[in-house]
Amino acid sequence: MTPPPGTQPDRPAKDRPWVMRTYAGHSTAEASNALYRTNLAKGQTGLSVAFDLPTQTGYDPDSPLSRGEVGKVGVPVPHLGEMRKLFADIPLTEMNTSMTINATAMWLLAMYQVVAEEQNPGLDPSEVAHQLAGTTQNDIIKEYLSRGTYVFGPEHSLRLISDMIAYTVHEIPQWNPINICSYHLQEAGATPVQELAYALCTAIAVLDQVKSSGQVSEDDFEKVVGRISFFVNAGVRFIEETCKMRAFVQLWDEITRERYGVTDPKMRRFRYGVQVNSLGLTEAQPENNVQRIVLEMLGVTLSKNARARAVQLPAWNEALGLPRPWDQQWSLRLQQVLAFESDLLEYDDIFDGSHVIEAKVAELVDGAKAEIDQVQALGGAIAAVESGYMKQNLVSAHAARRGRIESGEEIIVGVNKYDTTEPSPLTANLDEAIMAADPQAEQSALESVRAWKAERDEAAVEAALTALAEAAKTDANLMHATLVAARAGATTGEWAGTLREVFGEFRAPTGVSGAVGGASQVGEAGAELSAVREQVRATGEELGGRLRLLVGKPGLDGHSNGAEQVAVRARDAGFEVIYQGIRLTPDQIVAAAVAEDVHCVGLSILSGSHMELVPDVLAGLKAAGREDLPVIVGGIIPESDGKRLVDLGVAAVYTPKDFGLTEIMGGIVQVIRKANDLD
Repeated sequence: MTPPPGTQPDRPAKDRPWVMRTYAGHSTAEASNALYRTNLAKGQTGLSVAFDLPTQTGYDPDSPLSRGEVGKVGVPVPHLGEMRKLFADIPLTEMNTSMTINATAMWLLAMYQVVAEEQNPGLDPSEVAHQLAGTTQNDIIKEYLSRGTYVFGPEHSLRLISDMIAYTVHEIPQWNPINICSYHLQEAGATPVQELAYALCTAIAVLDQVKSSGQVSEDDFEKVVGRISFFVNAGVRFIEETCKMRAFVQLWDEITRERYGVTDPKMRRFRYGVQVNSLGLTEAQPENNVQRIVLEMLGVTLSKNARARAVQLPAWNEALGLPRPWDQQWSLRLQQVLAFESDLLEYDDIFDGSHVIEAKVAELVDGAKAEIDQVQALGGAIAAVESGYMKQNLVSAHAARRGRIESGEEIIVGVNKYDTTEPSPLTANLDEAIMAADPQAEQSALESVRAWKAERDEAAVEAALTALAEAAKTDANLMHATLVAARAGATTGEWAGTLREVFGEFRAPTGVSGAVGGASQVGEAGAELSAVREQVRATGEELGGRLRLLVGKPGLDGHSNGAEQVAVRARDAGFEVIYQGIRLTPDQIVAAAVAEDVHCVGLSILSGSHMELVPDVLAGLKAAGREDLPVIVGGIIPESDGKRLVDLGVAAVYTPKDFGLTEIMGGIVQVIRKANDLD
């Protein structure tokens, strides 16, 4: 029947919306807990926990490597007591919790499970575990390629992942034990084809390891496949991103059916969560980031057949510093408006039958299959990590993107075009436009560890860690020994340190030496590089040799993309580049600068620890008698901090608004000339 004039027909029923999260955690467990409960009250439907770098890389707050990093990019959880505080008054058996944790994922899951048991003392521990739902990222391969929070080598890391998967499929059946993470691959420069291929190669490596471990029966292997989830990135080219997600769905269905013989379509479903792209967020005109975030969200929600199961959005001001609760609320509201005000969830897939979409999906599928075959021919994902093949390709792809931006071929509104602007009320006071990290967080964490160790049963801890070490020397599932250590009161650093003693540590290839630079443009950009190259040559001759630049990554910050691009462009500009990778102490950087007799030290810090680590490097150079050696710093550095660093003696400070790498190279030459009184 036709509805009367002026009335609305009945609207279609809406699909259930995706899980809505914001990525959060900072300063202390108590502060993070308050933020979680506030966000849940605002309509957030799941938790996404950010841990600080010491927790992610297996160090306690009192480790020398933790200096300046405690509570900066997430919450410190050095022991079970802090995990209790983190989830106080949040019933874990009713929650869906995503934990962004990789190298120490087994340890954090164990503490999470123990806290859930303590919250439910009337239930059997196994019954509690069966009620837990959530995800541990636990994808270590992308850490070697992009994020840098690995601890152990690939072989031992895969063993930990496999043990966790085998344990959860039996004991925590609603848990996603691994979240294959292509997000950071795109942040490291991956093209859509590379993101597809390298993520799926990682999944193949993990599933092959689980199968060969013999810990899961053939009947249960389908359950393993069904619990594999993915965490992807969505860029601003939202049509291409939509096609990428449809390609993921098609490729995953083929791989799980043909390679692993999974017959149940539900177990072959491509299940993924997403955080949209942070790489494209700009410090210049940061208000433009809001529409970027919305477009990126559409890329993973428009296509019903490839729709994200969970979405978390960055805040508009993340290129400036740490978002405030209000900024995170804004990002949550963007999701809620799309899900509840628009009609998006009322329709079947709007792209089915589109020949444009079908052609682009086919192109991405073909390209990804060819790259997957290449990686498999090299021996699989692990071999492609150890040889540097994948890392080198990512560095080259990122360099090409930077080159396109600098040449103007790729337009970034407000950065390399349309950069005139009215004063923004959002950034009128930059110090108030972001949230400052709690300066007392590190001291609070140190006191927490001291108090925890003073109250625990040391004999029980020692016995548990000894048992963990012995189990690590066998093929036993390490989740059981890890749970014992968590219940006994071991710390994050002790658990990781025990396994370091057995497994050793690992340094991944940087990918810089064989990377193809992105600065071979013609025209104005090429002329600019040629001019800088001549300045480098001439200045080197005046100083009696080739100019040498040390690019250093102090602290635990593994975001090496910027440092790698600086190193590649400096090499293209004629510098001799010394780059030793991530996770160095200030003392190690000073020692390398002195030993290599460099002309300039460049420090890259994106974790917010610049006000602790940069002064340490300056002090170290002074103690070594090289106070004259100029130091430049790059990273996400608030303007007021930049001024303080210059007052302390830093020669130049670069932030994301300084996108022109060739221009930065010219600036480095001038810094060297000034330091050497060359005119």
